[in-house]
Amino acid sequence: MSAPATDMRREELEPQLEQYRAELTGYSYRMLGSSFEAEDAVQETMIRAWRALEKFDGRSSLRSWLYRIATNVCIDALNGRKRRAVPMDFGGPSEPVADNLREPLPDDTWLEPIPDARIAPSGADPAETAVARESVRLAFVAALQHLPARQRVVLILREVLCWKAAEVAELLGSSVASVNSALQRARATLEERGIAPDLEPTTPSEEDAELLGKYVAAFESYDMESLVALLHEDAEQNMPPLELWLRGAENITAWMLGPGFECKGSRLIATSANGSPAFAQYRLSADGTHHVPWGLQVLRIADGRITGISTFLDTKLFALFGMPDRLEPQTAA
Repeated sequence: MSAPATDMRREELEPQLEQYRAELTGYSYRMLGSSFEAEDAVQETMIRAWRALEKFDGRSSLRSWLYRIATNVCIDALNGRKRRAVPMDFGGPSEPVADNLREPLPDDTWLEPIPDARIAPSGADPAETAVARESVRLAFVAALQHLPARQRVVLILREVLCWKAAEVAELLGSSVASVNSALQRARATLEERGIAPDLEPTTPSEEDAELLGKYVAAFESYDMESLVALLHEDAEQNMPPLELWLRGAENITAWMLGPGFECKGSRLIATSANGSPAFAQYRLSADGTHHVPWGLQVLRIADGRITGISTFLDTKLFALFGMPDRLEPQTAA
């Protein structure tokens, strides 16, 4: 290809790369379990694609070509690395006492949340957006981390993105029989962990919105009686990078009134993460003059009750979610 023709081809293809950033971010996140690593993986994918654009011969679609590059980037990142975990992977529930507060484990131990906006571009088909959000639920992504890298690739491409077995085989340089075998093994692993890849989208109800409003009011006023009324009796709470986790509304309340009492006076700002309602939690500063970032809460809701609260105590997430670095005092209207 002559230099002018190469330049024309690059000029034609380069703007198309960006339209795939959001879905590649979702793919990389499911593979890696880290929002920050997913962003890095997609950036590396774009760099590799940009450098190799003149080699793209058009025999496959640009999308498939980008997924091949992203898959290689993710598999390289996973080599020799431990899987991302959730506190429940380390043992049974903890008692709600300060003695169970141990040294936090390193950040790279934990599954991280991701903003819905990073995986669902504006203007996307609503049905596709709903499936994208459903397939990044924390429980599903946590289960994916138990799969070997190639099984993750197969399950995500086949079950989430609905690729044909032959397409996946071509991407992996494998056979259809090998892809089908890997998919069966991946499904079996998820079933053992009680996670079925049911990706039927769910629609938030008016009752859910009312429940969330009550949750904010109860948490910000630190009204534990009202808060416990919103929780399922077997609700779970966990707080990475802390290893401990709590089960049961009674234990969650005991924690909030005991070791977690410094959360009193917090303020919440609504957002969304992993296809779920979420809140940026700000605690009162030491001098009491303003509120500072503390943690990102991701809630699970089922049958009109809150069944899980995952609070990620990583303030780097606030910038990722577009949250301010402090809240000034509220003024009366």
